[in-house]
Amino acid sequence: MISIFSVLLSLAFAAGNSEAPQGGQMVLNIQGRVEPPTIHPISSLDVGASQIHDYTLATLLTKDPQTFEWKPYLAEKWEISKDGKIFTFWLRNNLTFHDGKPLTAEDVKFTFDAIMDSKYDSSHLRPYYEGISKVEIVDPLQVKFFTKEVYFLNFDFAAGLATLLNHVYSDLEKSKKMTKEIVGSGPYRLDKFEKGQKIILKKYSNWFGKTVPELKGIYNLDTLVFRFIKDEKEYLKMLNSGELDFDELSPEQYMTKTEGGNWGKKVFKFKVENKVPKGYRFIAWNLENPLFKEKNVRLALAYLMNRAEMIKKFRFDLSAPATGPSDYFSDYASPSVAPIVFDEAKAQELLAKEGWKDSDKDGTLDKIVNGKKMDFRFVLIQSNKEYEKYLMVYKADLKKAGIEMEVKYLEWPLFIKLVDDGKFDALSLARMTTVEFDPKPFWHSAGTKKGGSNFSHYRSPEVDRLIDQARAEMDRKKRIQLLRKVYEKIAADVPYVFMFNEKYSFYALSNRIGQPASTFDYSLGTEYWWVKP
Repeated sequence: MISIFSVLLSLAFAAGNSEAPQGGQMVLNIQGRVEPPTIHPISSLDVGASQIHDYTLATLLTKDPQTFEWKPYLAEKWEISKDGKIFTFWLRNNLTFHDGKPLTAEDVKFTFDAIMDSKYDSSHLRPYYEGISKVEIVDPLQVKFFTKEVYFLNFDFAAGLATLLNHVYSDLEKSKKMTKEIVGSGPYRLDKFEKGQKIILKKYSNWFGKTVPELKGIYNLDTLVFRFIKDEKEYLKMLNSGELDFDELSPEQYMTKTEGGNWGKKVFKFKVENKVPKGYRFIAWNLENPLFKEKNVRLALAYLMNRAEMIKKFRFDLSAPATGPSDYFSDYASPSVAPIVFDEAKAQELLAKEGWKDSDKDGTLDKIVNGKKMDFRFVLIQSNKEYEKYLMVYKADLKKAGIEMEVKYLEWPLFIKLVDDGKFDALSLARMTTVEFDPKPFWHSAGTKKGGSNFSHYRSPEVDRLIDQARAEMDRKKRIQLLRKVYEKIAADVPYVFMFNEKYSFYALSNRIGQPASTFDYSLGTEYWWVKP
């Protein structure tokens, strides 16, 4: 769900087909399949907006999709000082934004300053840049980042800064209203945002990459049309008919819902292995709610989720049970943490230990809290109907144990507002992850402020200390050991029920679309695709 301003998400450009045909249109379902409430480069929070940013904004450097090494992009070269505290970037000549205004070091400095300015709705971004003290303009094409503290991702977030246009976004009141607009310097410009229908991007005619030899073979399409199709039957039908060229698939869809018609003829399905972090699905508890204060209760709730049944029934054993707050194959995932296995007896034992029992024999557990009888009832909010069947399995098992869970579907704008305001008992969501794991925004107590990413209000002084220590550790092997302890502690505290991780990436693609490979190591490579002649 949570966007991190396109930092570290933009992957680059060494593996394309330099002879790829140019032009044409591709229609795809936006990531997350919901209309972004805003595509503002600073305030937007969801994965769909981040996908739009990847095409419309440009970062100082970019990542190679095979090696994950930094490559030139807006900046043609860079330098790190001997003490590792100063990063200097030299911008290319003749960079322009989509309105024709030149892109200079002034815009780079403005972007950093805006993120760090509390007047902008950027609290979710600030943790990534708090190790940088200031950005200084050397000349119109040279900019320096100065660090105030050691942080292992300082350079990465400087290099991944998606530069904003000063003269547009510096007008704060105007900027706040630009929820359906974006002015960037990336390869595509926003053409239309049709509410409830689609976002259309058009190739930017003056994109600097057109004249850079090493960028030949990327961003070959003239038009990208992003649809907001949530209904499974509808988007699978549109893939079959050719109305959609690309969409991600679930394991169940890949195995059982992509046969017949044009499948295998005009539209093909792919199951690929790569090193792309795939995130995890989870249920989060609002730890401000008295129901979820006790760790034993949260552990009982985890024991009552039959993930093995869900993975077998709905995911065809193509997923793995999640053990904690990262991908299971990540270096930062502690191998000592085992999945919590469904066990109703253990759950009942833990609940009884915390005083939960069915005192009035009505089938629902209850407990005296602050002198009043409290039934174990709560509402879980969710915004993805495809996952409702998982929640129904969970609801049935909770009910057998004497716990009543009401599942309430909400449209995304209302869902995210309730999350930001902390007005929920429990929620179902997915989280994207990154190759290099920094848990601070999601698990440090600093992230519990309104609008922060630690919306469950998880607090642990030990986790805070370990995260702070790990962020200052430049030795990756030592950092892994510290963050594995964080992983273990969070898993033991069970602030979430961690559901599952993906072993593979699944997607559907029209036979109209050409691709140099079905996947790269660190990207599917959609940026390299083309329309076949």
